[in-house]
Amino acid sequence: MEQLKHNKTVNNNMDFPLIVIGEELRTPQNVGMGLRVSEAFGVKKFYLNDNSPNTENRLVQRTARNTDKNINIISYHDIISLISALKKEDYFIIALEITDKSKNIQQYNFTNHKKIALLIGSERFGINQEALNLCDESIHIPMYGKNSSMNVINSLSVSLYEITKQLTHKSNL
Repeated sequence: MEQLKHNKTVNNNMDFPLIVIGEELRTPQNVGMGLRVSEAFGVKKFYLNDNSPNTENRLVQRTARNTDKNINIISYHDIISLISALKKEDYFIIALEITDKSKNIQQYNFTNHKKIALLIGSERFGINQEALNLCDESIHIPMYGKNSSMNVINSLSVSLYEITKQLTHKSNL
């Protein structure tokens, strides 16, 4: 068994009807990893609030590891206006947030939607209530320990895995 180097690894490039919205991400490492994880799962657009560290930040660059060159990063100012505009483009807005109505990600059927916008919140405060009220659904990752949450980018990774797994399975039917 030999570990493959990056230049010898061939991925199946897929085009998913999926975008990610980062609301007020605060740490450069989370921004960079959000871009890296999103690109790895075939996300083509990442909306990043203009208050968040951008790709000129050295720590964002270090953690993104050049994946920011392969994903369309769109800066926005107002989350409410962005959600409203995406809804007009027929995106189904799904919040990755524990709410009184959130659905278990393992039981959620993502294949029912033609275009998905996955909204992730800030590390400290999650998704603001006004934006949450505009979302079509909210999903959560079931947890089995005493902790009720995990890092926003770890949650994004788990979510993108589940979403793309379902969408890939649907396209192979």
